[in-house]
Amino acid sequence: MHRYLLHNDEIRDTGAQDLSAGQVGLLNGWGVFSTIRVYDGVMFAWERHWARMQIDAGRMRVPFPSDRDWLAQRLQRLIDANQAFNATLRVAVIRNRGGMFEGPGPMREFDVVAFTADVNRWGNTVKLGLVPNARYAASEFAGTKNLSWSENLTWYERAHDQGLDEVVLLNERGEVCECTSANIFAVKGPHVWTPPLSSGCLPGVTRALLLEEILVPGLQVEEKTLLPADLEAADEVFITSTTRELLPVVSVEGLHMGSEGRQNGTVREQLQKAFKTYVENYIAPRKRADIIV
Repeated sequence: MHRYLLHNDEIRDTGAQDLSAGQVGLLNGWGVFSTIRVYDGVMFAWERHWARMQIDAGRMRVPFPSDRDWLAQRLQRLIDANQAFNATLRVAVIRNRGGMFEGPGPMREFDVVAFTADVNRWGNTVKLGLVPNARYAASEFAGTKNLSWSENLTWYERAHDQGLDEVVLLNERGEVCECTSANIFAVKGPHVWTPPLSSGCLPGVTRALLLEEILVPGLQVEEKTLLPADLEAADEVFITSTTRELLPVVSVEGLHMGSEGRQNGTVREQLQKAFKTYVENYIAPRKRADIIV
């Protein structure tokens, strides 16, 4: 984490004591968040991150800022304060009131807390495990990106203890859903498939861009219900997230996956190249002249 964080309207040192145990969202994970990649001082796909947070806040009954530009301006001040021009930005909107253990005294309906950090070094490939019954697709809150993240962190930490990088989370029907902090794609010939939202997966921004906006001639990127056997039979498997972009999967524990397609990774490479071009085209008109990168 970098030196400064954003707390509502103020930029403060990360060591400052700004939050209270009486804020119900802190103790109950009652809030929403997003992780945004900053390229050359620009928050990539900010509009999509905002829209998803706003939808999730409505589903979770979390009060939320009404003005997208209000929040964007404050996040930009944080980026400037930390000189985090190529970094990761995490922003959370925390509900403060409600429940049995609300703190005393007047309090805002919500707090905005954001910080920046260096981009994680993920490596060039990933090894995955499998976790059954890890997502409940029938839940009305399936797919929300809320602050109750401890299960994901536990699975992720355990994966690393086992020498893995991530895990594939299966839903109650045994279908492939997602990873703890990434979406997953399987390639078969010209077809590139990712689980539908009905699987219980989170609607990742990179996932949405590959489905809706990034076009590669000859490739069809679509939603499809996937089973572990589909990963086993795929020509390539890769995961996506805001900070990873597109990373190839070399193994899934318990599955016998061929190596030839994964070593070549031609489809993922084509999509990664197209994604990079999309990022550059998004950043170029928004980049400020005074940013030194």
